[in-house]
Amino acid sequence: MSSAADPSYRKLSRTAGILYVLTFVSIPTLFLYHPVKGANYILGSASNASAIVGGLLEITIALAGIATAVVLFPVLKKQNETFALGLVAARILESATIFVGVAFLLSIVTLKNDHAGPGSLATSHALVALYDRIVLLGQSFMPAVCDVLLGVMLYQSRLVPRRLSMIGIIGGPLLVVGYLAVMSDTIAQHGGATALFALPVIVFEFSLGIWLIVKGFDADAVAELEVNSRTTTDHDLVIRLDRLEGASPTGAAS
Repeated sequence: MSSAADPSYRKLSRTAGILYVLTFVSIPTLFLYHPVKGANYILGSASNASAIVGGLLEITIALAGIATAVVLFPVLKKQNETFALGLVAARILESATIFVGVAFLLSIVTLKNDHAGPGSLATSHALVALYDRIVLLGQSFMPAVCDVLLGVMLYQSRLVPRRLSMIGIIGGPLLVVGYLAVMSDTIAQHGGATALFALPVIVFEFSLGIWLIVKGFDADAVAELEVNSRTTTDHDLVIRLDRLEGASPTGAAS
């Protein structure tokens, strides 16, 4: 069976697509976190349920984000192993910031449950500020790095249509521009302009997820990657054998 017809690639692409779509379950956190980020949340009697649910959703997308890179690694490394490994590392770093952000907000819930009182208002406000900043770093800057790496590999390999890959390649730098604009207080972190800078990345990741679920990888591109991978492996093997022969006593005598 040829590599282009190998059902394992179809299963891999479908799994990656599902994981990419799963990363969008965090959208409700914009509303779920609204109460816990309130100025006097720890003094009130509001339920903690929305904050806890929001935290669980963010943990879900953090794990799904790592999984997208890990699942795609076996095929992407055939195009560029350095970039593929970089994507895994970037996803892990992005997800780590998400976990830290969840810890910040759940710490506010702990203050409320412990009846910390007015004396801890400054601490709760600081935790909210820390959460906003780490979201800016982890979910604005790092996704730009991830999408540029992924977009370049997909563009070069033609595993998906190049016009789709270009959205990621263009969207990544635009997201960085938005990140820098927020950092310099040029635009608001949660404003409409920020959303516009993030829109291409959102379109890229969601469209990629749907494409991988419905269409999968291009069969000809997969076959070409397999051929190039085998050729590279054979070439490396020949080089190693030549080096071994050169280092042998017979080779030295000759």
